This record gives sequence, structure tokens and C-alpha cells, in this order.
Amino acid sequence: MTTIETNLQQVRSRMAAACSQADRDVNAVTLLAVSKTFGPDAVADALAAGQTAFGENYIQEGVEKILALRASHPQAVITWHCIGPVQSNKTRLVATHFDWVQSVDRLKIAQRLSEQRPADLPPLQVCLQVNVDGGANKSGVTPDELPALAAAVAALPNLKLRGLMCIPEPADGFDAQLAVFQQARALFDALNVQGLGLDTLSMGMSEDLDAAIAGGSTMVRVGRAVFGHRPLKTAATA
Repeated sequence: MTTIETNLQQVRSRMAAACSQADRDVNAVTLLAVSKTFGPDAVADALAAGQTAFGENYIQEGVEKILALRASHPQAVITWHCIGPVQSNKTRLVATHFDWVQSVDRLKIAQRLSEQRPADLPPLQVCLQVNVDGGANKSGVTPDELPALAAAVAALPNLKLRGLMCIPEPADGFDAQLAVFQQARALFDALNVQGLGLDTLSMGMSEDLDAAIAGGSTMVRVGRAVFGHRPLKTAATA
């Protein structure tokens, strides 16, 4: 058994325990393995252990990995999520190669993704990144601006608005973490009251996934607990 396979088993067990504690079905929460800065071989090890959804922060690195896995595992069904900042000059790469993008926080970016999504591909699945706790150094639309952005993105062709993503500032202790995640869940519920039919609330990472699951997360993004400590990022990976 590889280290990654062992790590995946431990993360899945932790998720199951958190779901049980929160009285939620374990199948209600998806694990997204964040493979940024790790090479195709690490992804292949996770794939062999049954993991099929991967998140990439650095777009160029992610595209290279997508192409490598497509060549080495042509029969594998892998879902690739862009979870890092998307600049205007990278929207075509995202629209062409990724299945999901979770980090949309501006209408301009959503419009470019819609325009550049190849016609032979299914709609690009989209989450809006919301700065739920007002962190000064965090990307994301503000809660006040969220409803208008959500309505505009939901109306675009070639995109499918699925839900929200958030990366709160680190909080001390389960209760403090849970309080922030509950704020995100309230925003998610409010959008569904408007009839948007969202089904994805992407929140929780290695340090706080237990509180995120208690707060209603449907997808946790876990990197270090799956792949280990990250190699140093180089300029080429950005």
C-alpha cells in the first residue's frame, strides 16, 4: 500500500466520523484531492487508490498534469477542478481543459469562461468564491455582492452554476471554525431560496474539514493530508 493510499484511507475515515457526528450521510460529502505542486505520478497513485477528483491551484501546472494523465491513463474518468485565482489571460486554458472552476469571483471572468468553453465539451461547472469572513488577503466576492453575481453567472451559456466555495481565515478551535462555515451555508441557502438550485458547498481543508462538514460542506479540499508536505513552488508552476 502506498503512502498516498494510506493517507486517503485516513482522510476518508476522518470524513466518515465527521459525517456521523453531524448526523449526515457520508456520501453527501465529496473529497477533492488537491494535487498542486505534486507531479503526475502522485496523482496516478491516488487514482489507483480510487480517488478521481483533483484540484489544481496553478493553471499552467494543472493543464500539464491533465494532459499527462490523459496520455498515461486514457480510460480513467478524472474530474479536474481549478481552485486557484483565474486571471483574464488564463481563462481559455481553464475553459478548455478543466471540468470545474471553483474560484470565480468576477462577472468578467465568468463571461470569458463561457465564451471560450469549447462547443464539444459539456458546460463548465462553476462555484463562486465568496469572502465569507472579510479576510483582507482573500479573494472572493463579498456577501453583499454575491446575489447579483450569482444571478448573472447562472444566466450565462456554457456554464453551470453549482454553488459556493470559501477559504476562511484560520480560526482557533472547532466552534470558531464552525461559526464561519455556518455563515457560508446561510449564503448558500439564501441563493437557493431565490431558485438557483445549487448543490455544492466547497469548504473545509486538512485543518478544518471536521467543522466544515458539521457546517454543511458538500466538498472538502484536502491536499497535505493526502499527498504530504508540498514541494517548494517554482516560478514554472504558476
